[in-house]
Amino acid sequence: MANDPFADILKLTKTESLVTGGFTAGGPWAVRFPAPDKIKFFAVVKGHCWVAIDGEEKPIHAETGDVGLLAAKRSFVLASDLSVTPVEAMSLPFTGNGSKFAKIGEGEDFTQIGGHILLDPVSGRLLADALPPWIHVQASSPQAASFRWLLDELVNEQTSDLPGASLASAQLAQLLFIQILRAHLKTSGPLSPGWLRALGDPHLAPALRLMHGDPGRSWHLEDLAKAAAMSRTAFAVRFKLVTGVPPLTYLLNWRMRLAERALHEGKTSISSLAQTLGYTSESAFSNAFKRVKGSAPRRYRDAKQPATNSLQ
Repeated sequence: MANDPFADILKLTKTESLVTGGFTAGGPWAVRFPAPDKIKFFAVVKGHCWVAIDGEEKPIHAETGDVGLLAAKRSFVLASDLSVTPVEAMSLPFTGNGSKFAKIGEGEDFTQIGGHILLDPVSGRLLADALPPWIHVQASSPQAASFRWLLDELVNEQTSDLPGASLASAQLAQLLFIQILRAHLKTSGPLSPGWLRALGDPHLAPALRLMHGDPGRSWHLEDLAKAAAMSRTAFAVRFKLVTGVPPLTYLLNWRMRLAERALHEGKTSISSLAQTLGYTSESAFSNAFKRVKGSAPRRYRDAKQPATNSLQ
C-alpha cells in the first residue's frame, strides 16, 4: 500500500462519495432532513442559511462556500428563517428533465448541494468512529480555498446533461470529502484519541507513515521513536495519549484490519497473508488474528465467502 496512512484508511474503508442532489430557494423557506443512515455532507453554493441540528442548543449560520459534514444520526433543518414551518426534504419536487435539483418558493436567492459518504459495512467503522458528530468548514478559512471550484463544478454536473455526469460528480464529491477532512485536521480543536488525531500530529505522522508503508516489517519502538525525533519513552507516552493505544498495538490492529480485508476478498492464501504481514508462521498469524478478531482466519474467510465458492 502507498506510504500514506490517510489514503490507506480511505481505501480500506472503501469510502465512496455520492451526490444526491440539492435545491434552490427564494423568499422565506425551511426544509427538514431526516436523520441520515450514512455520513451526510452539504454545501451552500449561493446565499446563506441557518442549520439547526437536533440535539444542538444553537443553530449554525452558513454562508456561501461553507460546507458541513454530519456524521451523527440526527435530523436537521436548513432554513432562511427558523420561524418558518419546514417542509420535508423527501417531498420536494425536482425541476424535471432528470435533474436532482428541487425548487422552493420564488426566486433563486439560495442554492444548496448535498450527498452521502458510503463506507464498507465492516471496515467503515474505522473512519466513522473517528469523526465528530458535526464538522463545519467555513468558506472564510484558508483551507476552504479549493472548495469554490469544486462546488461550482458539482452544480454544473448535476444540472447539465453532459456524458459521464454521474461519474464526474462522484469523483468531485470524493475530492470534496478529502478536502473537508484535511480542513478539519487544520482547523479543529483537540480531537478524540485515534488515528485521525495522530495524522494531524507532526511528531507522530512520520511513525504512522512507516508502519503503513511497510506493515509486515518487524518494527521496534526505537525505529518509530527515531522517525518521530523523540526518545522511546516520550514517543510511547505521546503515541498512546494521541491514538489511545501503544505504538505496537496500533501496528497489530492495522495488520489485522489488512488481514480482515484480504480474507473477506478471498484472493490470498492464509500462509501468504501471514508472510506478507510479517509473521514467521501461519499458526503465529492465526493466533494473533483470533486474539484480536475473535475468530480463526480460516473460519472468518469461509464465513465471508459466497456459498457458491464452496462448489468451486
